[in-house]
Amino acid sequence: MTDFEAYRASARAFLESVVGEFGKEARRGLSVEEDLAYGRRYMARKYDAGFGGINWPKEYGGQGLTHTHKLIFDTEEAQFAMPVVYFGISLGMPVPILMHHGQDKEFVKERVTKALRGEEIWCQLFSEPSGGSDLAGLRTRAEVDGNGWKLNGQKLWTSWAQYCDYGVIVARTDPAAQKHKGLTYYWVDMKAPGVDVRPIKLAGGDSHVNEVFFDDVRLEDSQRMSPVGGGFAVAMHTLMIERYIATDSAGFGPPLDLFVELAKDTDYAGRPAIEDGRIRSAIARNHAMRAGLDSITARAMLKMQAGMEAGPEGSLNKLVAVRSRQKLSELAMDLKGNSGFPYSEHVSAREDWSASWINAPTGRIAGGADEMLLNTIAEKILGLPQDHRPDKGVPFNQIPA
Repeated sequence: MTDFEAYRASARAFLESVVGEFGKEARRGLSVEEDLAYGRRYMARKYDAGFGGINWPKEYGGQGLTHTHKLIFDTEEAQFAMPVVYFGISLGMPVPILMHHGQDKEFVKERVTKALRGEEIWCQLFSEPSGGSDLAGLRTRAEVDGNGWKLNGQKLWTSWAQYCDYGVIVARTDPAAQKHKGLTYYWVDMKAPGVDVRPIKLAGGDSHVNEVFFDDVRLEDSQRMSPVGGGFAVAMHTLMIERYIATDSAGFGPPLDLFVELAKDTDYAGRPAIEDGRIRSAIARNHAMRAGLDSITARAMLKMQAGMEAGPEGSLNKLVAVRSRQKLSELAMDLKGNSGFPYSEHVSAREDWSASWINAPTGRIAGGADEMLLNTIAEKILGLPQDHRPDKGVPFNQIPA
């Protein structure tokens, strides 16, 4: 038995030992708050068993193993529907960025360990009502206040902010500078005076996204994670990671095996739908697409593990994955006919085609809307020239005649 085979066996043994306590059936019918409590206990159990921070440095509380080990565990864990959705963004973007750019290493180590154990959750505060996908157009500002900063403004679509302890945020510190150069990157205490989190109810009935207001929130300079005015580069580092995370968490929806089972069990024109050439073609295309994107993601994670930056291929991953999920979910609902109409906010987009379809538009916004991703693919992957029109990004009614 190879090292990886032995690791897979140990991961499965651990998951099988706790699925009765933390699996989907044990949590059915719980409120979000109750489910989150289960999630925190599961994360602590997972960490104590040696499966937290699998490919993170030991100096920060990780296991110091390879991305392959993490991929093995994540693949096994996904089959057990554990309550980990609340921690995906936290451990996927803010906490890794904190490890790279945090000033106080002891503080960083403490935060990382608590995040891995599910004791603390981080959010990412980027999008704003006026900026859309134009991150450099943000208006939230941080002004010098003594030996620190004073933060004012509003962020939007912040996932799980109502349950978060900390967040990473980009704010404008120099209104006179070019919009990409006047930004600075910080971490913020979500429980600090002046922070107001307001949940937003989505079409699917859940409220996992929020608008967040900042009213004279105090930031110490030790909370700064970029040079003053150099926050855009750190934000881009975060976004490159986010597009891989968005693919993993929102991209594919239910496993392809569930669609195959649906096609086998559904009658279409007097025979099983799986025998129809169009259905078989859809299955084959999705299988090839998912395998290809999995390979791209694996390569990107290996690059990051080697100390390299995540590449623009994450834009391709997210664009293709979420679009195909929406189409396949729609096809699944068509096959189910009237039985595809019932919807429950208590099921996840990974296990139910209706939930996957109705929440797909949210996935096409998170981590960059389709149009932004197409620009990134054109410019960074295909090498097409950037659009340098003088009126690019200027409101229509302000464009000179």
